[in-house]
Amino acid sequence: MLWIATKYLLTAAVVDLISEIAKRSDKLGGLIAALPMVTVLSMIWLYLEKQSSEKIANHAWYTFWYVIPTLPMFLIFPYLLPRLGFWLSLLLVCVITLVCVLVFAYFLRRFGIHLL
Repeated sequence: MLWIATKYLLTAAVVDLISEIAKRSDKLGGLIAALPMVTVLSMIWLYLEKQSSEKIANHAWYTFWYVIPTLPMFLIFPYLLPRLGFWLSLLLVCVITLVCVLVFAYFLRRFGIHLL
């Protein structure tokens, strides 16, 4: 139980640190948020929990392919935000991202990469 609490607290601290930095500097906050810290932490947790190298490698592999269709969200959200407000913009970019993931997965399937 202590291990799980430690994982949660450290992971939450990273997210909170990014948001605190972003309050002070948009550019630095964006740079740090763009770093794959959550993925690196996930791979560390998998390793420390004795998961196989194959499992950790697969995690990195699929993370790469899932990042690509999420990128349009970062361009669309700043456009929608002043027009629709925060919550509606967030909802729309989530829906758009889901559609992008589905289309991208369909496209990759033709090349033998099965995301879904």
